[in-house]
Amino acid sequence: MIPTRTFDYLDILKTKFPKDDIFAKYSNGKWIKVSVDEYVEASWNVASGLIAKGYQPEDKVIVICNNRPEWNFLDMGCTLARLIFVPVYSTLSEEEFLHAFNHSDAKLIILGNKSLYNKILPLIARMDHPAEVMTIDDCGSGFCFEDLIELGKQNREKNDPLIERNKQEISPDDVATIIYTSGTTGKSKGVMLTHRNLTFDSYGHAIRQTAGPQHKMLSFLPLCHTYERTMNYEFQQLGISTYYAENISTVARDLASFHGDGFCAVPRVLELMYAKLEEAGKNLKGIKRIIYRWAWRFANNYNNKRTGYIYRLKHRLADRLVYSKWRDNLGGKEMWVVTGGAAIRPNIIRLFTAAKLRLYQGYGMTETSPVISVNQPSNNVLGTNGTPLDNTELKIADDGEILVRGPHVMKGYYKDEKATREIIDEEGWLHTGDIGYLQDGKYLMITDRKKEIFKLSSGKYIAPQMIENKIRESSFVDNCIVFGEHQKFASAVIIPNMKELREWCAKNNIKAGESDEELVGNKDVISMLHKEMTKINKTLSEYEMIKKSFYISDTWSVENGMLSQTLKPKRAVILSRYKALVDAAYNK
Repeated sequence: MIPTRTFDYLDILKTKFPKDDIFAKYSNGKWIKVSVDEYVEASWNVASGLIAKGYQPEDKVIVICNNRPEWNFLDMGCTLARLIFVPVYSTLSEEEFLHAFNHSDAKLIILGNKSLYNKILPLIARMDHPAEVMTIDDCGSGFCFEDLIELGKQNREKNDPLIERNKQEISPDDVATIIYTSGTTGKSKGVMLTHRNLTFDSYGHAIRQTAGPQHKMLSFLPLCHTYERTMNYEFQQLGISTYYAENISTVARDLASFHGDGFCAVPRVLELMYAKLEEAGKNLKGIKRIIYRWAWRFANNYNNKRTGYIYRLKHRLADRLVYSKWRDNLGGKEMWVVTGGAAIRPNIIRLFTAAKLRLYQGYGMTETSPVISVNQPSNNVLGTNGTPLDNTELKIADDGEILVRGPHVMKGYYKDEKATREIIDEEGWLHTGDIGYLQDGKYLMITDRKKEIFKLSSGKYIAPQMIENKIRESSFVDNCIVFGEHQKFASAVIIPNMKELREWCAKNNIKAGESDEELVGNKDVISMLHKEMTKINKTLSEYEMIKKSFYISDTWSVENGMLSQTLKPKRAVILSRYKALVDAAYNK
């Protein structure tokens, strides 16, 4: 069965995959499993309860909670009741919360727990219109998820015929959800995605996979992240069980506990995993350290297209001695790891693939539901973003911008026809804002964001993401941004890896002080970092070289507004924060 409405997944599961662990969540030291029958029943009870509460078709329901089975019950329940599901990140600022609440015209706001309730209730009181509040875990609102389920059960006999009628009447082109973008600049827009958008995208991705009902995947990226949500649908399409991580810090433990087969991630998460694996090798001594360093170098330069006997023998040896130990810490299995959302360093892709944590890089955006292209098990071309989904049109404009057209292109921005017309032209082409090209005429390569590319005073264009990725390849660098629009040269603000710096200082008998600020201000540390930048500059064209670097003891996070919800640097916000450094770079 090919789904065309999101609730079709319920019928697919009930017909083809009546398993007892379609979902699971970790609680009190064990996995609590949810069967397909329980999933279907809970979804219908939610729908019945919402109808009994008096909500009308196209009313907006905001849900703010962590990844858990109840998220799915609410998603499907809202859809069956003809309501529009609006998932929102829990880490937004007060201004961002209020914008989503007011702009969406939310009639109901569902919160995961009492902590969120206490945090958000004062904001709800400031809304432009009244909205009901409900919690999932705690009854601080006076009306809880359990109450909604019970109300639904009591009204099933009356409401089931209406829900059945909804199933027949809901069109694939009806809006199923509104997703507020996590953009790195400006106020977030409400992306209207239809049932067809979501199901086309998840099905187009699913038919490329070799995984099936015998597999279990871990989910830890927020389900309000469009990619994680679409993968959530894809897993249901294929009958794959989804186990929701307790939190992002428990990923390794959770994978090992149920012997997971894979997960989805964004580049920043993989960068952190890569750093931990690199760190593990530094704690070894003697022959173990030598073997680890050899296997590490091999993985960082791994080419999955090489088939020579000697090369494959080296790979098997490295796997037996080192990579298998990495997998043992994650449950011992070979895995699928799918990533997208931002550029990722090629050496990270090679390393994960060599270790049989097979990394499939993809590309997309919220406005395309989100996947546009992705690599696949049968044809994984490392370093590329794969090929476009079936029935997806893609072309490269004269200025290098990627244009896409297909059934997964959004209906538009909610209440913003002007912005919709700016991104989707009269011929239906969505202008992604990303610059790229097709390798060998079919494998998509992303080079930068169109809006982030800047021009030096010489007229030369700088693609900052490419340079930033090169800088982040240094083990001494945690994060960075490159700037210099209309200036003679490019500069960079760099957040060093403090742990690596302190280890370097200890190794070289350098006393750099106790604080991070003293550390990055030490003349020997600065000299070493400058040498690192010199190495990096040698890989760049003359006009791309970083002529001034500023090393700062700071943290960029979602919480302090420096990173987006998908862990991408908010360039404008960061440059504003460090305006004094920017001015100093060019003697302003």
